[in-house]
Parts: sequence; C-alpha cells; structure tokens
Amino acid sequence: MRLENSFIPARGVGEKTERTLWQQGVTHWDEFEDGLLGPKTSENVRTFIADAHDHLDDPDASFFADFLPSGSLWRAYDNFAADACFFDIETTGLDSGRHEVTTVSLHRAGDTRTYVQGEDLTAERLREEFAESSMLVSFNGKRFDQPFLEDNFDLDVTTPHLDLLYLCKQVGLSGGLKAVESDLGIERDDEDVDGREAVRLWHRYDREEDDAALDRLVRYNREDAQNLRTLLETVHGRLRSDVFEPHV
Repeated sequence: MRLENSFIPARGVGEKTERTLWQQGVTHWDEFEDGLLGPKTSENVRTFIADAHDHLDDPDASFFADFLPSGSLWRAYDNFAADACFFDIETTGLDSGRHEVTTVSLHRAGDTRTYVQGEDLTAERLREEFAESSMLVSFNGKRFDQPFLEDNFDLDVTTPHLDLLYLCKQVGLSGGLKAVESDLGIERDDEDVDGREAVRLWHRYDREEDDAALDRLVRYNREDAQNLRTLLETVHGRLRSDVFEPHV
C-alpha cells in the first residue's frame, strides 16, 4: 500500500469514508472525482492531492507524517523506502541521565553503519545520518532510542519516526524485538546476546580492552537494525491485507 492509495490525510476524510471510496473503485488519487463526496470535503481532497504530489516529488516524508493519523505512517514506507533508516542503539543502562550510548547501528539502502563510543560516535555524525534519511524506523525507539540520543548528544530529531512496537501490536505481535522475531521465524547468528549481555560486552571492552567483546556487541547491534527491515516488510504486508485489500 502506498500513499497514493490513501485519502485519510485530507481534512474531513476518516477511515470509514476512505473505505467507501475504495469500495467504489477509487483506490488511487488519480481516480478521485468531484461528486463522490460533499463539496467541501471534495475540495479538501483535491487540495491535499495537489499538495501531496508536490511533496512526493521533493521528496518530503515530513509532510505526510504531519497529515496522516497517528499509527498510519506505515502507509508512507513504500514511497520512501529507498532512504528509510532502520536504527538501533546499545547503552550502559536504561536512564539517559546517568547512562551512555555505546553503539548506534543504522541500516539504509542496503548498507549498515555502526558508530562506537570513543571512536566515531558523535552528534555531528548522527545529525548527518538522520538528515539524509527520509524516515527513521525503530522498535520502541520513540520511547527509548530517540530520547536517549537526544539527551546524550543534545539532538533535536525531527525526521519522521515509524516505531514498529506499535505496528506489531496492531497485527497481534507482542513482546520485545527478539520475541517478535522468533514468532516470525527471523533468525540471528548469535541467539545468546540480549540487552543485558550487550551491557556486559561493552564493559569487557571498555575496562579490559577486549576487542572480541566489542566485535560481538557490534554484530548484535547491527542485526537489531538490519532485522527491522524484514520485520517492517512483514508487518506492512499484514497491515495492507487487513486495511486495504479487503475493500478493493
């Protein structure tokens, strides 16, 4: 499902009205005609479509993040997938006021980069990465990863952010990232590393200069970021089947 199938960003159009349009065969912006809705709502749809085309050409995902209802940013993924940034962080604890970010992995356009504290993990690098991204994709990142980065690096992250934790709940998947991966059959190279072990690995590297511990931590962090792409594509397909396909 793409943005061009969506009418709910237009003022006055809710999910029920959108479904009615789809059932009438109006499944794309180009198929919308005056008379299908009331005069004022039709004008709102026309205005939205005209503006939306401009922002797709830019491209500008922020425009759609502002107009899509909460929980519907997934509809923009197919349009902006090429520059979507799947990201995950590791830290020394859960309190951004007392603990530090140790590694940050970002997966975009088939390439994964990992930044490490004390080496190349800087506010400038993160600003550059996020500025080059059409949208951010995380798992529980709105409540944890993004605020942690903002506090630790004095960032103001404005890139549209799609949090898979909430999308997974919409399709009946619950638990942490590894539990959801297990439910979907997504495998990892090292199943023995979790969040607590990631903290221990960092301390072994930081205090004992154990390079093997850092290598293992980085591999774990990179898999977190990379697996988010597989997870989103799976959840996106389920949402499309639930939200769009039954009405067309």
